[in-house]
Amino acid sequence: MKTKNASFYGWSVILASWLAVFSLFGYRATFAILEGPMATSLGWTTAQITLGYSLMMVLYAVAAYFSGLILDKWGSKPVYAIAAVLGSLGFLLTARVDSHLAYLFTFGFVGGVATGMLWVTSTVSVRKWYVGKSYATMWGIAFSGAPMAQFVLAQVVKPTLSRAQAALDLTVGGLIPNSAAMAPKELSLAVTAKLQEPATRLVPGVKHALGLLDTAWRTQMTILGVIVFLALAVAVIAAKNAPEHYDMKPFGAIPTAAGAVSAEKVWTIKEAFSKYAIWAAILMFLTSMMAEFLIWTQVVSYWTEDVGFTLAKAINIYGLIGLIGIFSMPIMGKVADRIVQTMGNEVKGRKTMLMVGPATGAVACLLLLATPQGDIFAYIACFIFAVYWAIVPGGVVGYVGAIYGRKTLGKIWGLATMIVMGIGPFLGTYVGAELKDISGSYTYSLYFALFAFVVSIIVAIGLPLKAEHTGGSSLRGSSTKAPAASTVAAPEVLSPVASTSTNA
Repeated sequence: MKTKNASFYGWSVILASWLAVFSLFGYRATFAILEGPMATSLGWTTAQITLGYSLMMVLYAVAAYFSGLILDKWGSKPVYAIAAVLGSLGFLLTARVDSHLAYLFTFGFVGGVATGMLWVTSTVSVRKWYVGKSYATMWGIAFSGAPMAQFVLAQVVKPTLSRAQAALDLTVGGLIPNSAAMAPKELSLAVTAKLQEPATRLVPGVKHALGLLDTAWRTQMTILGVIVFLALAVAVIAAKNAPEHYDMKPFGAIPTAAGAVSAEKVWTIKEAFSKYAIWAAILMFLTSMMAEFLIWTQVVSYWTEDVGFTLAKAINIYGLIGLIGIFSMPIMGKVADRIVQTMGNEVKGRKTMLMVGPATGAVACLLLLATPQGDIFAYIACFIFAVYWAIVPGGVVGYVGAIYGRKTLGKIWGLATMIVMGIGPFLGTYVGAELKDISGSYTYSLYFALFAFVVSIIVAIGLPLKAEHTGGSSLRGSSTKAPAASTVAAPEVLSPVASTSTNA
């Protein structure tokens, strides 16, 4: 009965994390689709729109640290409850803004705090229940909520936005001489340039079309707000505390050669961040996030403005990343766990995958740059980027958890996330937007993303395989101080746990 309860609780955690990630990427994934219509109808620049997203990621980073503290002390339910209210309000209030300052508050501040409560809570919750040869597989299942959000929510917002955008393009195109003879890319650039003329926006037909586009994105944001609230309300119900709270133990540890597993160590923030391992993980993740978020926020606009795709076609291709990711997440998680089992050491296995992850991101960037030569490159890029997505975000948590254990992972990963998400996404999206505004093209933005992925690969190669723990207590609550300079490196330091099929 205890084993059945443990299995049920573990899957409840996976469900709650799936819903949290779905809601989180409801913000991230739909922004790339909503960005263009928002900028067009409000008359704002790319940098102005992107600033709201960048600010959201800064607040996301700050909230992530505090969510880690709450998680370690009170569990995930209160975190998800706060996120449910703020996540819904972020969309609902943004749907009613007219000023840039109001937009920065509703989408940037409110949305940022909401999304920051979700990432650390979902990843650490899964890590507390699944370790070693089980973690990546189970996280892959939970993380499939992200591509599901990208695919499903893209289909939700696409019909209304596509019709409104097509009507506007047709109306503005009628004001351009010889528009019927223009190639799709040439016409797209001409329409964009024509809309930048103040007189164009005052033409009755154009003004009416802009109003329809404005209503379209506001309606879709309202719908997204309702979806996020309902998803996170269910997550609150399904969420569970750490297994020790129920006198249970996590699944999937890899025993040492002697067949035993020593107790975990309790790390203080000061000691954990005095080690190179956490800083190497942060730098590796940060550079990947710079590139990833630049692509998330700008790839749809790149396809419509630089390549000449229609908005409907760009959204369909963008949604393909999500469709593939639904399957690549659990598959790549299984691959990662198989590598861990083969190597017999979780840290080595996670490091191996973290070297592969940004390499696939770099390949995806090269394929995106080749898209003007043929649509096939865009489709292949989506497939490759879905593989990257399945490896890096969860893989970094697995690596840090393997080094530092589960006991104090919430606050350690919360602070690491604050650093990474406070710098990487903000810098990546904003630099990408500025490069576009300066050059008039998204090409240089993609080169910047490619460079960031290359740096991430180099850092991943140098990730250490251990950290030295010099004090603190064990997971079992022993009052005896740990021996000086005891080596902490997974899998040898995991708590006694069961395999994936039984609970100890």
